[in-house]
Amino acid sequence: MNVIISSLHFDADQKLTDHIKEKIGKLNQFHDGIHAAEVILRLEHDGENRENKVVEIKLAVPGVELFAKRNSRTFEEATTDTVEALRNQIQRSKERAR
Repeated sequence: MNVIISSLHFDADQKLTDHIKEKIGKLNQFHDGIHAAEVILRLEHDGENRENKVVEIKLAVPGVELFAKRNSRTFEEATTDTVEALRNQIQRSKERAR
């Protein structure tokens, strides 16, 4: 699976990108037809809001494009939450296809 990671207004370190690729790679357990993943990392400047790290992930799956967006205090937490949301979407789309 091809994973493209874009970070807006900052440079993501190697540890973060490795974490993201590992989490996204686990989605192959639930659907083996995932072609690509596009990840966008963003910092929102929202005054006092501590949950300003935003992760958006688009998955290219045959017949459908899945998308999830979550924010949290760290990019790692936001990534975990986003991947979990995508896992739920994959399972729902597979159930509908039956």
